[in-house]
Parts: sequence; structure tokens; C-alpha cells
Amino acid sequence: MKHRGRHRRRRRGRALRATLAGTALALTAAATLISASQATVADAPGALKQVAASDGAGQPALAEHRVPGRWLDRLASKMGRPVGVSAVLEGADLPLRDAAGCPAADRHSLPVEPAATRAYCFSGSDTRGWRAGAVTTSGDADDDGRWGGNRVILSGWTRGAEGGSLDGPAPGQGLAKVAFVDANDPRAPRYTWALLAVPVDGGRDYRGLVSPLSGMAWYQDKLLVTTREGDRDALYVYDLDRIQRATVESDAVGRVRGGWAAHGYRFVLPAVGAYALPGGEGGARPATVSLDRSTSPDSLVASAWAPADDDRRTRLWRYALSRDPARSGLLATDSSGRAAPVEAYETKTAEVRGVLAYRSGWYLDRAAGTEGGHGTLWRQDTEGARAAECGTDETRQCWSGGSGSLSYWEETGEVWSQSGRMLFALPLASVDRALR
Repeated sequence: MKHRGRHRRRRRGRALRATLAGTALALTAAATLISASQATVADAPGALKQVAASDGAGQPALAEHRVPGRWLDRLASKMGRPVGVSAVLEGADLPLRDAAGCPAADRHSLPVEPAATRAYCFSGSDTRGWRAGAVTTSGDADDDGRWGGNRVILSGWTRGAEGGSLDGPAPGQGLAKVAFVDANDPRAPRYTWALLAVPVDGGRDYRGLVSPLSGMAWYQDKLLVTTREGDRDALYVYDLDRIQRATVESDAVGRVRGGWAAHGYRFVLPAVGAYALPGGEGGARPATVSLDRSTSPDSLVASAWAPADDDRRTRLWRYALSRDPARSGLLATDSSGRAAPVEAYETKTAEVRGVLAYRSGWYLDRAAGTEGGHGTLWRQDTEGARAAECGTDETRQCWSGGSGSLSYWEETGEVWSQSGRMLFALPLASVDRALR
């Protein structure tokens, strides 16, 4: 697999950017007036407050745990040789519909200001009963925006969460799946599903990952995803060169009579590691994550979840990613296997659904306060906070209503996110231009 730096052919992104410039979508449903219940301008959260990463306001170091290699080898010996992303994309036979052909109710969730320049919707038939949350792309994975020659978008979903609370599914619900989207042709993207799993019984079986996918970042050959409250592990790690094929079409998960099942999907990713919270499950934890390629080394940024009616401030952290070729895609750790944050902040922005950091700015996606409403995308730094304004009353509730995580595709200059069944993108430059 070609990692970052081995195929830096940025000129291939110029044609895509030229296409985007001439194909901005007329998303009329997203440009309707905001209801009176949303019209109040949100109070600005002010500047970020930097705190020492080692004190009580910061996130203590995460402990890295690897799934034993013999477990993964045993699983592969039973299921067959693992495959990579290219093999999964060969089975991408489900079309994403362009926004113009999507239901009006789905289009309503798109940002009002700035408007999306690309938007698609997933089919209701294979997402009904599932809730969208996390998104990442091959623009995170490699700095030329491709993985093995392909442009890819990963969209994370959780079962049983549709219509549930903003902070994820209730205990007892779950299963998590990822749509692998072949984005080589922006006019006709197609996708297929893979189930996220965790090896058990020494690699003789696996169980489904039961967690809301509220955050997800793809870096080199690893995919890092957030986990639910109550789980000791804060992040699970997946190896995108270790994707297994399911052999039995069944709603079951794991070893079944005649082979291996993945809830009816053709592919399954067994976890290869995790990052555990110190002191167990009670500490603050990453609720959403994204990759920042503007730092040296590249870094993972994370935000905790803080309800609007809670006195606690939202915590933000930055973790350095390892430069060791033998630890591709993993966090940088000390000699004891702990990953400590290199920066930590507090913000008054509550109910953060997505976090993105690029250069000096942090972009925080605040959830909508009402069902069917729109949220706010704040750009914060240590000097202050700004957001776009829209509508005749200049409300700041202009962002997507039910959006999930944020992901910046540096090679194309786009920010990707999703809201319900809508997967959308817009230039980061347009976000900055819209700030007031």
C-alpha cells in the first residue's frame, strides 16, 4: 500500500477543483427561511482557553492496547486472506443520489450559509433504522488525496439510533457500519458496506462494535473511531489492509454454521487495537475526532461532549501522530505506551458534534437545539469566535441541523460532513468568507 509521500501528484486534483467551480448546487430547500423557533442569535462562546494538557482540565494520556497479532492471524486463517480498500470498492454497487434527486426533507438539513457545493443522499432502504455520524476521506489518509489510486469517502453509521438523542444511541442499541464510497467520479459516486467488529476468544470469533460512530479519522492505513460512554476504551483502531470477507449472508455477526457472517454485509473490519481511558470509563473522552495535516507532525484533534445545560466547558485536545514507519497510522506514545495530548483547550461551545482544526483555527459544529432545526459552525481561536449569519434576522443557526463529524480534504480544499442521509462538501475558504 502506498502511504503518504509516495504519490504526491497534486495536479490530478486541479481537474476536480475546476469541475466543482462550475457545478455549485442550487440547493433551494436548504435556503428556505429559518423558522421562528431558530431565529434567536446564539450567544458567542468567546475565545478558546488554553489549559495545561497535564492538569485536571486536560485529557490525561490514553493507554494504547494492541490486539495480539496471533489473534488476527488466527482469524485470517479461518476467514481467508485479508483484502484492502481497492477490493472493497470493486463491490461498490449502490449509487449515491445527487442532491437534486433527494427527498426535500433530507435536503432541508443541508447548511444554509455557506451552501454545500456537492451533496448526495444515501438510500432510505439500507439506512432506515441507522443514524449517520462520522465521516473521513482518503484526503485524510494520504496527502495527495488518494488511496491506492482511488478517491474514497468513509461514512460511519450506527444501528438503532435514528430519531434518538443527539449524543448517540441508548445502551443496548448498536452495531456500527461504514460505507466505503468510490468517489473517483464525483458525478456518480457508489458505495458498499463493511461492518466494524472486535475480535474475541483469541481470534476464533468476533463481535460487532456496539458504539455510536460520532467521530472517525483515517490516517495512513489506520481508521480510528470513537466509542460510547460506558466503554473503557476511548478509541478503537482498524487496519484498512486487514478487511475480511464475510462468507455467509446472515443477520448474525461472527462465526456461524457454514462460515462467517457480518449482519448481511460482505465485508467486516476486525479491530487491531484501542486507546483506553486512564482510570477506567469515568473520565472525559473524545466524542468526535478529525485529522489536522497543518501541524508537524500531523495530529489528531478531539472534542468531548458537554450538554448545553451542564456547567462544564467542552474540552478540546490535540494528539501527535507517530512518525515511526513501524507504527503507521497510530498516535505517538511514550515508553509506557501512553499517548498524551500536546495541546488542550476549553470552550463555552456546548453540544459539539464535529471538530476540525487547521492552522490557527478550530471549527466547532454545534448541534441544532430543536428537531429539524439548524446548527452553528463556530470558528474559534484564542482571540475570539465567529460564525456565519443568515436569514433576515441574521441568525447564526445556519449550519446543518443534524450534522456529524467534520473532515478536511486538504488536496481539494473541501470540508466534508453529513447530516442524516445527506453527505455533503463545501470549500473551507467559503466557510471562512462567511464568518461574521
